[in-house]
Amino acid sequence: MRTVRMPLRGSAKLAWTQVEYLGQETLRGLQRGGWMNWAAISTVTVLLFLFGISLQTSWQVSGLLQQMGSNVQISLYLIPEADGEVVQGTVGQFPGVANVEIVPKEQAWQGLLADLGAADIEGVTEGLGENPLVDELVVRARSVGAVPQLVSSLARVPGVDSVSYLDEALQHLADLNQGLSRVSWAVVSLLTLTAIAVITTTIRLIVIARHQEIEVMQLVGATHTWIYLPFLLQGLAFGLGGAALAWVFLVATRQFAQHLLTRQPNFLQTLAHGLQLQPGQALLLPIILLTFGSLVGLSGSLLAVRRFSLR
Repeated sequence: MRTVRMPLRGSAKLAWTQVEYLGQETLRGLQRGGWMNWAAISTVTVLLFLFGISLQTSWQVSGLLQQMGSNVQISLYLIPEADGEVVQGTVGQFPGVANVEIVPKEQAWQGLLADLGAADIEGVTEGLGENPLVDELVVRARSVGAVPQLVSSLARVPGVDSVSYLDEALQHLADLNQGLSRVSWAVVSLLTLTAIAVITTTIRLIVIARHQEIEVMQLVGATHTWIYLPFLLQGLAFGLGGAALAWVFLVATRQFAQHLLTRQPNFLQTLAHGLQLQPGQALLLPIILLTFGSLVGLSGSLLAVRRFSLR
């Protein structure tokens, strides 16, 4: 039993010694970096903050479009001879329809006169001879993506004279979201290259400053992996540090915006509620930031040590 335990203890001690060595060498490299460390971390922070804002905005606008699509009212105006209940049953069977309500022409006429402020409703009705309106079906779509195809299908339903819905606001919002996404990805791509360049320069300067130590390590038989792995960990630390700061700024910005919107009119408060992230999205965002930051940091450090490691 004793002969079995000793190698395990020795392996554990060796592993701990290796981890301790990597930690010490990484900290020593970060100390050598000085203000260049802050330049690398701040660049990554700005990159991931803008990336997080872009991703968060895309999620929020998509959620708002989904919410608005569910509340889009499609008005179906029937021909005078059509039976509203029969058409309602037909329309309710469409897969993209969430709800269908009948608005009789008498109810619509009373509402119109009330909106116009007509005091003598009977006199106005007698002057026109009869109610000029027709029965209407108010259809609510399940999603904004189903609205265009649904409108095209509803227009061909027997008994439907015309179809009307407000699609301009949704279309403009969707186009705005697409345009912002393209601009954001272009900016994020440019900042990614900038962050990798800054990290590469920082790590390369640290490697140059420690070239004598690296030569001594090579003379005593140290492998390239153990020599340059601490520098890779430094790049990883830059990425994780920038991701953590970016996440803090994102949370602070979101809370500040929500605090401002709580003091605004009810319409803006309702809009702010529709822009809230889902629980899964709020949990996924920091994971994405940490992963992206790690990849940027490792990419920069790999480019920095690649030239020296190949010597």
